[in-house]
Amino acid sequence: MRRSGHVLVGPVDLELKGDGTTVIIGPNGAGKTSLLRLMHGIGRLGRGRITWACPTEEALSRQAFVFQRPIIMRRTVIDNLAYPLRLRGNSRSASRAAAEGIAVRTGLADVLGRQALGLSGGEKQKLALARALIVNPDVLFLDEPCAALDGRATREIEEVLQQVTADGTRIIMTTHNMGQAQRLAQKVVFLLRGRVHEHGDAQSFFAAPSTPEGAAFLRGDIVE
Repeated sequence: MRRSGHVLVGPVDLELKGDGTTVIIGPNGAGKTSLLRLMHGIGRLGRGRITWACPTEEALSRQAFVFQRPIIMRRTVIDNLAYPLRLRGNSRSASRAAAEGIAVRTGLADVLGRQALGLSGGEKQKLALARALIVNPDVLFLDEPCAALDGRATREIEEVLQQVTADGTRIIMTTHNMGQAQRLAQKVVFLLRGRVHEHGDAQSFFAAPSTPEGAAFLRGDIVE
């Protein structure tokens, strides 16, 4: 993937399988968000291909993506939540019933009637997450889901994510928070200069990374 002649990510040879949460980490500018967007199909491949265990069109229909900065519509919270189901042809009553259910799961039940743009940062992030989850995706992509959130909001988001993976949804996410990565990840992808530098079991990586660059990154050193 290139932008203005500059390589953002690649070449990459990566296979993700199994369940649970894979966390993509690396220094700023390593290509984490670009890789996430490519996998979800909203980034443009320069060359190569991305394949799934099912036809691509079917795979894309079974995914959802939450951006670092939540995309919020000028509607009430319940209408924001119901919108993806309405797009899929569900009735207004069924969509709103599902919205009420996902609001309970994500801690938004008390704000359903409020205008979404008036929510706090943490509430907006929970709204974006809930709107992605309402379509029951098999794979959920998250780009820095807790960036700029306080500790309480981060904990609430993480609790939702842990329940989501327990229910069988596969999560692939980026984060700059190594504490969060250690709490959530079963697998880690360490990206450096747009390439996969390490990929494997999260516990093993955090205990003893296999490369000097990985060890330096975990120590908080500047890695370029």
